[in-house]
Amino acid sequence: MKFPEFLGSFEGLLDASPRERLDESSRIVVVSDLHLGNGGTRDDLAHNRGLVQESLETFYMRRGWTLVLNGDIEDLSKFGYERIRPAWAELFALFEDFHEQGRLRKILGNHDAGLELRRDYPWPLLPSLLLEWRDKEIFLFHGHQASGFHVKYDRIQDFFVHWFARPLGIRNRSVTRDSRKRYKTERKIYRAARLRGVVAIAGHTHRPLFESLSKWDSLRWSIERLIEDYAVAEPWLRPDIRELIGLYRDELERMKRKERRRELSQGLYDGGSLLIPCYFNSGTAIGRHGYTAIEIEGGSIALVHWAGEGARDYVVRESAERETLEGTPYTRYVIRKDRLERIFDRIELLGGRQEAR
Repeated sequence: MKFPEFLGSFEGLLDASPRERLDESSRIVVVSDLHLGNGGTRDDLAHNRGLVQESLETFYMRRGWTLVLNGDIEDLSKFGYERIRPAWAELFALFEDFHEQGRLRKILGNHDAGLELRRDYPWPLLPSLLLEWRDKEIFLFHGHQASGFHVKYDRIQDFFVHWFARPLGIRNRSVTRDSRKRYKTERKIYRAARLRGVVAIAGHTHRPLFESLSKWDSLRWSIERLIEDYAVAEPWLRPDIRELIGLYRDELERMKRKERRRELSQGLYDGGSLLIPCYFNSGTAIGRHGYTAIEIEGGSIALVHWAGEGARDYVVRESAERETLEGTPYTRYVIRKDRLERIFDRIELLGGRQEAR
């Protein structure tokens, strides 16, 4: 799908979205890509079962948050809904608790789009959601709409994966596994959000992004900032700064080996010299070392990482805030946080809606 075609569908989806108004008291958590299965070894979320259940129930449900499930919650490309529901009965009961209190929003993705065909699905299904904050807009959608294949062939894709690809051992080359496809998808969403002058929050690519920055870019910028600090730091502070630089450098090397491709830089999003903070991504709940989410609270937006005792060192050291749930091994790390007012000011001043006109 060429960008002009996607931009038209993006704007059409945005304009047709149901709208909700935010204020300083609003608490919204956005989680995507749970990929719920049958609870067995092929279930992508099985290893994070306790973490997701406990954090959603103890932290978000009991503290009055609204839960936005931003697509690919049930993995219908691998399992039938009749097998998924009983395997995750406790989690679905929690979703129902959110729903009964008017605090559940369920947005469709490419892996759970087939739920539209079911008459027995218990909760409303949305293609997208638009949050109004003052006179600004925060647009939530899954993100698969940036791929022409997913838009046109969702049902065929599920059928092929379920009945042919997996039984024959054909490797999945989806956007989450192919870095080139992932970058193209992210670039389209970034460009569309920038032209429309909105904040877009997506999932789909499984890569958390904050203010249009990937973890790769964020770590690189942190290293540059630490090097500047090191030059003027007191001698007694230098060992700690040196240690942190080494930690971030090692994480970058690990990511480079894992990806085996050129990582994302701001130049892949557009040719401008300034990166506009208009694109956020909640990542995924199926990560090996925990899961990520986007939070909106008190006029601020944050990228958080939930993990058990195996949290990576850079997450622990990079986090600005952390809270361990009492009586559990689970900790919430705030990786990045900023005021919505500041973000929208930067979008406007650096070339958002005004540039589009």
